[in-house]
Amino acid sequence: MTDKTPSQLAGTAADAIRALNHATLGPDRIGWEFPSDAYDVIGGLDQLVGMLPQALDQIARHIERLAANEHVRSDKGGDGSDEVNTALRALEWANADAQQLGSRLATVHSALSPLAYKD
Repeated sequence: MTDKTPSQLAGTAADAIRALNHATLGPDRIGWEFPSDAYDVIGGLDQLVGMLPQALDQIARHIERLAANEHVRSDKGGDGSDEVNTALRALEWANADAQQLGSRLATVHSALSPLAYKD
């Protein structure tokens, strides 16, 4: 699908959100004039957030595999098992948070659906 690394793709996603933040900074922006614009943006963000749990789970599996094959160490000393366990636990929480955020965005999307611009 792409020749970019996972890190580069995450950076590209961050750049896209930064650009979105600038594009929605104020009124009178092209593509940011009508309620349907907000509806469309929320729909895209909902889609993005909906894919985060899979990405977070795959990151967790990657770290677990590396640790299980003894390919992890800590710069603090030791085998990094404490850091691995902390990271895996935090990834579980982040996954749950992403699922909840997705649910909230779906609610926003539904609420915006009937809105139209009024002169």
